[in-house]
Amino acid sequence: MKLKNTLGVVIGSVLATSSLAVMAQGQGAVEGELFVNRYFADSTRGYAHDEGNQFGGSLGYFLTDDVELALSYSEYHDIRTQATNKNIKGESGALTALYHFGEPGVGLRPYLSAGVGHQSIGQEASGRDHTTQGILGAGLKYYFTENFYARGGVDGLYNFDRGDSEWMAGVGVGVNFGGGSKPAPVVAAAPEPTPEPAPVVEEAPQTVRVELDVKFDFDKSVVKEESYGDIKNLADFMNQYPQTTTVVEGHTDSVGTDAYNQKLSERRANAVRDVLVNQFGVSPERVDSVGYGESRPVADNSTAEGRAINRRVEAAVEAQVK
Repeated sequence: MKLKNTLGVVIGSVLATSSLAVMAQGQGAVEGELFVNRYFADSTRGYAHDEGNQFGGSLGYFLTDDVELALSYSEYHDIRTQATNKNIKGESGALTALYHFGEPGVGLRPYLSAGVGHQSIGQEASGRDHTTQGILGAGLKYYFTENFYARGGVDGLYNFDRGDSEWMAGVGVGVNFGGGSKPAPVVAAAPEPTPEPAPVVEEAPQTVRVELDVKFDFDKSVVKEESYGDIKNLADFMNQYPQTTTVVEGHTDSVGTDAYNQKLSERRANAVRDVLVNQFGVSPERVDSVGYGESRPVADNSTAEGRAINRRVEAAVEAQVK
């Protein structure tokens, strides 16, 4: 295959990409490249100059986003024989795998390459020199756009049939087309706003209070029958709110000595406590009793009406309710 035919194929590929929509690099992409290398032959070849030029093109296919399989063809120029100083021409074909580093897209992508090739070089009169070559290389590609890049690299060549080594360094330009489009970033749909729950307005607890006022006859500590209804109301309230407690307070008028009235007030308080506990079922540990004698009058002890008001037992219970 002649160089001009190869270049025609590559150039045709390049021109074809101009009519394609811009596609992203990556798996499924195709790359076409034109390159020129400086070829450094092994000294055992017997060339007048151990250097020459190599012109060619390649066509590659990305098996993944990073791995490319490339087929190349090139021709040698400016190599001269040592004996006749005549220009020697030759050709080479290779199948190479390239591994690219970095993400597909605009920017720099280093690569490593390995492959196998066949070289045919020499004059027809003296017969051509054929050899199979192992190829190892490394280089850099710079993508100016998604589709256009420049490359620079170095390849080491081992001639299996001759047992010697050669190398070449070169540059190339190419196009990348036909790959799968980069997937659009997945944008999660904004969640529907959750309506704020209506604030729970808790009612402030209210204090409920029940008071007891039991009157006694002069110098007596016996609970009158008429007072049982009021005592039962207090007991029912305490049974409804079992967390409540109370203190039953006994009082007297001012008739008699302080010591006597103190004892009398205590007997009156205990009498009402006994009714709460024994008659109406309030737990005894929830009811205390205390006597204050004549020390806390609420009315005038100088009158009969006032003294009757002061002969009393008082109790109060409070509970927090909603």
